[in-house]
Amino acid sequence: MTIRVGVVGLGMGRYHMERYQANEQVELVALCDLDQKLLDRFKGTCPKASTYTDYQEMFAAANLDAVSIALPNVLHAEVTIAALRAGMHVLCEKPMAVNAQQAKQMLLASQETGKKLMIHFNYRFSPSAQFFKRYVDEGNLGQIYYAKTQWLRARGIPKLGGWFGIKAMSGGGPMIDLGVHRLDLALWAMGYPKAVAVSASGFNLLGARLAKASQARYDVEDMLTALVRLENGITLNLEVSWAGGTDKREDMLTAIYGTDGAAIQRNTGEGYEFEAFGLRDVAGSLVKVTPHIYPHQCPSAVDHFVNCVINDLAPEASAENGLELMRIIDAIYLSAAEGREVRLDEQQ
Repeated sequence: MTIRVGVVGLGMGRYHMERYQANEQVELVALCDLDQKLLDRFKGTCPKASTYTDYQEMFAAANLDAVSIALPNVLHAEVTIAALRAGMHVLCEKPMAVNAQQAKQMLLASQETGKKLMIHFNYRFSPSAQFFKRYVDEGNLGQIYYAKTQWLRARGIPKLGGWFGIKAMSGGGPMIDLGVHRLDLALWAMGYPKAVAVSASGFNLLGARLAKASQARYDVEDMLTALVRLENGITLNLEVSWAGGTDKREDMLTAIYGTDGAAIQRNTGEGYEFEAFGLRDVAGSLVKVTPHIYPHQCPSAVDHFVNCVINDLAPEASAENGLELMRIIDAIYLSAAEGREVRLDEQQ
């Protein structure tokens, strides 16, 4: 069986496109972007695909089974809901939306139409992340009580002057751009416990200085830190930055601690290669448990989505997970803005 798929937005969407083209169960038949030059460029690598500058026209004409939405964050809800109501399953780029209210509307549209909605939390879909999750699931940590997760970037505000730095279009800065990945990874590994309260601080010092020097619009944070209290008594420490004082170009870490040891997943250098390992209490000492061979079966996020559509399975990176993340992120931004702890029941 094959499915007919389209991609809306060829910035991040180009990576979805590559995975669809490599999947023998997919016919990539439609591409959409406002930038005609991008359409022309990718049409050359996908000659069988029709091209569109209007997503509504594409949805009406292309006879699609599924679509990837990879647009600026502010458009995720609008275009995802339109696709679901047009009868398509949707793989939406992260973050799910710019706030929890929009994310809830997306989830309701998926439930009402009976179409699948998966969020592109692609950092789950790596061998090291799969080992990390299994190590926790198997009970090796004992009682979990603390976790920390971070993505610190030394210098790297994306496209200064573009939509990433405009809150009305992005929903926020590195928290909603980078932190959403690491927060998802930590919560996913622990079974997605509900958050109870958050206390956060955000900073816009380096970003504002750079924006002023280049006369660019920039009204989001460049660094944020938060403590998230979870319903099961766990405290989660979160740190994110686009511009900060780390000695690594990219510094990614997620660590979970329990009474019997720890599980850690992190990048090994300054880029996007990762390792995972455990720490166990053996004979009164901590022993490092390093996998010799990572789990073999690890599809990409796109391949997982395709399999879910073809075999009528529930996506692992669910819309429910996406909504819970947006509820936490909303509370984090409110806490940082008002300088107080915010309880998640305030966000209902």
